[in-house]
Amino acid sequence: MGVGTVAAGVAKAKADHITVSGHDGGTGASPLSSIKHAGTPWELGLAEAQQTLVLNRLRGRVILQVDGQLKTGRDVLIGALLGADEFGFATAPLVVEGCIMMRKCHLNTCPVGVATQDPELRKKFTGQPEHVVNYFFFVAEEVREYMAQIGIRKFDDLIGRSELISTKHGVAHWKAKGLDFSRIFYQPDVPSSVPRRHAEQQDHGLSQALDHTLIAEAMPTLEGGHAVTIKGSIRNANRTVGAMLSHEVAKRYGQTGLPNDAITVKLKGTAGQSFGAFLAHGITLELFGEGNDYVGKGLCGGRIAVMPPKECNIVAKDNIIVGNTVLYGATSGEGYFCGVAGERFAVRNSGALAVVEGLGDHGCEYMTGGMVAVLGQTGRNFAAGMSGGVAYVLDEDGNFSHRCNLAMVQLEPIFSHGTHELGEDGTHGQMHLNHLGKADEEVLRDMISAHLRYTNSARAQDILDNWAHYLPKFVKVMPIEYRRVLQSLAAERAKQLEAV
Repeated sequence: MGVGTVAAGVAKAKADHITVSGHDGGTGASPLSSIKHAGTPWELGLAEAQQTLVLNRLRGRVILQVDGQLKTGRDVLIGALLGADEFGFATAPLVVEGCIMMRKCHLNTCPVGVATQDPELRKKFTGQPEHVVNYFFFVAEEVREYMAQIGIRKFDDLIGRSELISTKHGVAHWKAKGLDFSRIFYQPDVPSSVPRRHAEQQDHGLSQALDHTLIAEAMPTLEGGHAVTIKGSIRNANRTVGAMLSHEVAKRYGQTGLPNDAITVKLKGTAGQSFGAFLAHGITLELFGEGNDYVGKGLCGGRIAVMPPKECNIVAKDNIIVGNTVLYGATSGEGYFCGVAGERFAVRNSGALAVVEGLGDHGCEYMTGGMVAVLGQTGRNFAAGMSGGVAYVLDEDGNFSHRCNLAMVQLEPIFSHGTHELGEDGTHGQMHLNHLGKADEEVLRDMISAHLRYTNSARAQDILDNWAHYLPKFVKVMPIEYRRVLQSLAAERAKQLEAV
């Protein structure tokens, strides 16, 4: 399967926690082909991961977790004997809380009130925390009974003891004749001093993090409020740059952060994973180079601009500038990317504003808020599960509707000043004017102008210079339920104003 190789690789990269998930579990949001035809039992993956980690003397530094339809104490026992330190339960606790597995969580129509925001359906929810607590007490009690039967006092003494698993009864059955489990139960031939469970703490090398330099140079701002500009270089070994600096800001100023551009960091080179993760308000990161995956992960108020170096001759709109899963889980802030992003751009974005010049598959997936402008091509499955926020996409070839997932969104033209879209009931349906009350055209133009200001984008300049030509080619992606909520809020505000 190769999961052992992957486990060894991430352990060498200083991962603290590795999860092996079996094919029986997982989310119903997965593609049908994956649900039906991908994956193997967790027992096989766990055994391979455990053996590979022990053979490479890496097991002691990581916590190994297993999940995928674990339900009973016996499941926990087998998982521990095959090498797991921790165990993930999902479906069983949901059933304990009242889930009847209708498999319609994404439709907001859960009949027992578990996976819905409908207040009437939520009234039907009868689950209590004590139900889950009681369930896990029974699971633990069953594990204790099995441990007593095999003569083990401490749970830690179970981990990795695959020789205690017997297959005699199973192999004796005529259906199982010829099955060989020796590779699953194999015990690596290593000295007894080599750990077979989590037993040590890692040195992640945080003392060498680039953020220590940034924090030292930002002290005039952190302690005195004086704006600073920091210049330096970056390489792909520098990961989560800005996260520790954001912690220092949050520690002193809370979620409010600092004034805009209080700390400006200009870096040149290739950023490692999670550049600008959890960036706090008041910090601006300008990267002249390129970023890896997860740029702006958890962005919470800061500003990120990524652009090619001035001496670089590439055409930005045709080249990748940042990797996959950019702005994952962003809650606020801004991101400007002078070039193309990878897959899953702005996944679970709930409030950030972003401009990019093209992106791969699954853009704006599960987005719940914020605004995104795409000044170029998108990949397939755009807006899958998008329940909030707004996206503006430049559809030059007229085929965007075939690449967009229309299950939860509608495609609309961009409305200019003085134009209105009527809803089905004759009321003004164009309710999303953003918090400043601006029309779509003004919102989009402001976003592209900011993109030009922060990245000096040739693409943005071309669009603004030929605005009358490009504006009709933009498509607005609007979540259907989000529109309904905005209309309800607007109607409620109108009633309140009439009452006054």
